[in-house]
Amino acid sequence: MLVHEDRHVPIVAVNVWYHVGSRNERPGRTGFAHLFEHLMFEGSEHHNKGYFPPLQQAGAQLNGSTNTDRTNYWEVVPTSAVDLALWMESDRMGYLLPALTQQRFETQQAVVLNERRQNYENRPYGLALAALTATLFPDTHPYNWMTIGSADDIRAMKLDDVQAFFRTYYHPANASLAIAGDIETARAVELADHYFGEIPAAPRPAPVTATASLDREVRLVLEDRVELPRLYIGWHSPAMFAPGDAELDLFSDLLANGKVSRLYQTLVYERRLALDVSAFQGSREMSSYFLLMVTAAPGSSLDTIASVVDDELARLSADGPTAQEMERAQAQAEAHFIYRLQTVGGFGGKSDQLNAYNIFRGDPGYFGADLARYLNTTAISLRDAGRTWLRPEARVLLSVMPLGSAAGALAGSLPVVVS
Repeated sequence: MLVHEDRHVPIVAVNVWYHVGSRNERPGRTGFAHLFEHLMFEGSEHHNKGYFPPLQQAGAQLNGSTNTDRTNYWEVVPTSAVDLALWMESDRMGYLLPALTQQRFETQQAVVLNERRQNYENRPYGLALAALTATLFPDTHPYNWMTIGSADDIRAMKLDDVQAFFRTYYHPANASLAIAGDIETARAVELADHYFGEIPAAPRPAPVTATASLDREVRLVLEDRVELPRLYIGWHSPAMFAPGDAELDLFSDLLANGKVSRLYQTLVYERRLALDVSAFQGSREMSSYFLLMVTAAPGSSLDTIASVVDDELARLSADGPTAQEMERAQAQAEAHFIYRLQTVGGFGGKSDQLNAYNIFRGDPGYFGADLARYLNTTAISLRDAGRTWLRPEARVLLSVMPLGSAAGALAGSLPVVVS
């Protein structure tokens, strides 16, 4: 467990990470990790009802999330309610299965299917990222599918399978607990031992390993219920914390994030070819992807937009950023880093970062080294990262087009279907 004392405000953050995400699933058996994000709020043996009411009545904020590599749950409570938060977290870690009935499982199964419809199937551009990652990563790679899982896999789940998944991944040997805020270290350790000490640790799951690469350009078109075409371009990129990860994070900002970025200035402000443009380095534990998105202005051609993008990418990868761009990018990275640490809890707060560094680096005190990754970048290292990873001969270009207008996609695009 991890403890951070911060006595400025009378609140305590309780944060639990499980080192399990959709990467721990396999083809035909997807969606389990995300389903548990729901089930863990529904009740456990000694509190066999919803988790939100008692904590919120005590003045708490709470939430959870799942991605490819981890699942997290957190509460931020008044100092007086830290026992309640720890007791409830420990009860669902150690005693969830006795309360997991067939009816509760089927209810949350239906909730997840509805969430999938709302957030992906019926949302404009909602399946674009699924189409892109399914092409970047082969069928057997655990980053090939969406974290929420496929609809067919969710429907096919059985209670016995769900229980077995829980026993494998949701136990102390696969978890990290961080307590941060208005609490003495000795008391935090005592409380953690009191509430979690009796929970048996199952064997630590075997690590997941997989590789992926792309040696050609792939062009796809997806028709959707959208008004305007949008272009997505994706590349493989370095894993989280690997060399080049920080460089591409800054590269994305200089290229396409904010009104002073190169592509915003060219595509949106000067030539009015696009309504918006953005990019990000999608850092993940095993390998990552770099994604660029451009929404076309009415009447604009995606072929023209792609040509402008390629020209700007070529310039930035050839010459590197200017001194002014580097100064701005590093200042923004530092400000964002410090901003996240202004709170002890929630997504990205100090307790969350402690667990992230502990799970992914084995070093909960990685804060300084993490910031240094960004401050130590140079114009040359950004240039080289762009040259190495963002090559036109190793990428996926996806045109998302309004229904019936696939002819307006990039030349040479093949239709893709996402389910």
